[in-house]
Amino acid sequence: MLEGLRVVEYATYVAAPGAGGIMADWGAEVIKVEPPGGDPIRQFFASVGVEEERNPVFDLDNRGKRSIVLDTAQQTGRDALLRLADRADVFLTNVRPGGLKRAGLDHATLLKRNSRLVYATLTGYGLEGPDADRPGMDSAAFWARSGLAAMFRPKGGDPIQLRTAVGDHVASLAIVAGVLAALRERDATGKGRLIDASLLRVAHYVGGSDFSIQHVRGRIASNRPRKDTTNPLINYFKTGDDRWISLLTRQGERDWPKLARALQVEHLIDDPRFAKARGRRENGAALVELLDGAFAARPLSEIAASLDAEEMIWSPVLTPAEAIADPQALAAGCVVQTPLHGGGTMPAPAGPIRFPGADDGPKGPSPRAGEHTRAVLESAGYSSAEIEAMLKSGAAV
Repeated sequence: MLEGLRVVEYATYVAAPGAGGIMADWGAEVIKVEPPGGDPIRQFFASVGVEEERNPVFDLDNRGKRSIVLDTAQQTGRDALLRLADRADVFLTNVRPGGLKRAGLDHATLLKRNSRLVYATLTGYGLEGPDADRPGMDSAAFWARSGLAAMFRPKGGDPIQLRTAVGDHVASLAIVAGVLAALRERDATGKGRLIDASLLRVAHYVGGSDFSIQHVRGRIASNRPRKDTTNPLINYFKTGDDRWISLLTRQGERDWPKLARALQVEHLIDDPRFAKARGRRENGAALVELLDGAFAARPLSEIAASLDAEEMIWSPVLTPAEAIADPQALAAGCVVQTPLHGGGTMPAPAGPIRFPGADDGPKGPSPRAGEHTRAVLESAGYSSAEIEAMLKSGAAV
């Protein structure tokens, strides 16, 4: 879908490279510009003292890209990056605004040189305000500063940590959406533009339902224990064979009788404590205890059949090991085979969207640091002598 699109990615870690990775899967030529020593996320396992031959965290977001190592602290390295941006459709970066400005790599400079450029920047906190130049990864900007960590914290409990790169990958999706919108605009106007994506703003959108309530009502419900939830039917329950399920209900009263029938507790349907939503909320602890007993009386297979017969909304709680082998996940295309250096493939998470009938998966392995430095410089018009000089000075590696 994106064949012929050239993306220069001057970014490290996950959120911005994740966006480049999605576009690479979809056919774009993505040139990954790395600092000397490579993108720090290449050291993901080493930084926690684990020896691992492969780095699936890096591979996921960088498969199918070309890597060039430039020392942009040197003028020659910066000049090479500028020359690449002059030929690009998209410039993707997560370098802080102050650093870009000092290096002459800010959006005003690059758009002046290449008016058709879509310049996409990902920051922790946005391009304006007192913290615009503050470093921010997803656990800080997306999770803690946004209010999501407090929102997810169990009532009276400690904050919980965000899993690896969850906020980053949500931001990746947002960046790709912004880039495609800007490219659509460029098709009409011939002009590129700046895209301002931030982990903080993405988080406010992700938590938007609760934040909308907070804006209007001035407060939101807290995360509570199972027996103290606002709606005891939207909950987790354990079956007789120790399998947890996630149960949800639709708006209104229609699902309460259906659930009671599925669990063979029809006598509770008209119980004045539980017949209406308000009563179920006020008597939630008693209701959850009764439902716990009903779920525990039968194994998952029987509970599943009964819930499905009543067309209830539910799902088993799978472990990560179960999830990646789930037949439905495989049928939905959630797992793809990523090429490896030297041949063969390895399974990995797919990109977020399937285009039926199109080649929408990995186009190659993740690059070794600087694997394509010489080839990329040659394609940018550098002579052999110029490339050798850059390699010798360390401006390129």
